[in-house]
Amino acid sequence: MTAQRSLSIGFIMDPLASINTQKDSTFAMMLEAQRRGWRVYYLQQHDLFADDGEVSARVQRVTLRDDPTDWFSVEAETVCALHALDAVLMRKDPPFDMEYIYSTYLLELAERQGLLVVNKPASVRAANEKLFTAWFPQFTPETRVTRDMQRLREFLAQHQHIVVKPLDGMGGKMIFQVHADDPNTGVILETITDYGQHTVMAQRFLPEFKHGDKRILLVDGVAFPYGLARIPAAGESRGNLAAGASAEGRELTAREQEICASIGPVLRDMGLMFVGLDVIGDYVTEINVTSPTCIRELDRLYQGNIAGLLLDAIAARRAV
Repeated sequence: MTAQRSLSIGFIMDPLASINTQKDSTFAMMLEAQRRGWRVYYLQQHDLFADDGEVSARVQRVTLRDDPTDWFSVEAETVCALHALDAVLMRKDPPFDMEYIYSTYLLELAERQGLLVVNKPASVRAANEKLFTAWFPQFTPETRVTRDMQRLREFLAQHQHIVVKPLDGMGGKMIFQVHADDPNTGVILETITDYGQHTVMAQRFLPEFKHGDKRILLVDGVAFPYGLARIPAAGESRGNLAAGASAEGRELTAREQEICASIGPVLRDMGLMFVGLDVIGDYVTEINVTSPTCIRELDRLYQGNIAGLLLDAIAARRAV
């Protein structure tokens, strides 16, 4: 067997000094890259720049330690053409604002110069994490996307109990459950749409929500066989770990396997190599393509190495 060459890999992320190492999926990827002898570089969005059409960045070569009190040190800092690296993983958390979009343009330019970018920048722009579910209506609950408050009221009247959420949020922020008789309906719709200025998503409420909002991770279109069910805390209407939900590992159901078998190849063909599906009951509610999490939790529960699966896929592409 031919020995695998050492790769250089960059991670664009939020500040490394402020992560929770026990939960951070990017950190799991960095540790796995280091374990393989790859050179690991850390950078933030503001480190990217372009001169005369060539994308470069200020990068820091880092050493990682799986120690929650002392988890990294910077070995060297340099400025280099981004395509001098073998791959860059864009792992910056939302909001998916204009600065995020500008970063995808720079990464797409570097991609044209030979860099492998995970996930593919053009596809990240194309696949809004909420709205992209509309591409797969056979697997989604009844959904309406609009900024028209009257249309939202009509949708509420039809389904009696709905969830409304912004198209650019994360971590359960600004997600509302609305009942048909809720006296605060007007205030909620005015707030979330900014009086009809912002497009939002409304979905029929899924009562299965109380049993958990399951995160399923797909690597290069293939699902890890277990998902992480995030069960809402008492008195809480959101199934996000950031909102206090508890976590429970579960094997994928036949329906979830069907969903992944249908959506996975589409994601792979789009160059979306690491994706998190959110599934409630029998339905996909979100397709997370920016910085999906839950690697560390699932690895601990099932003695897995999900980051290793991703790096295997990256190494295979760089070997071509």
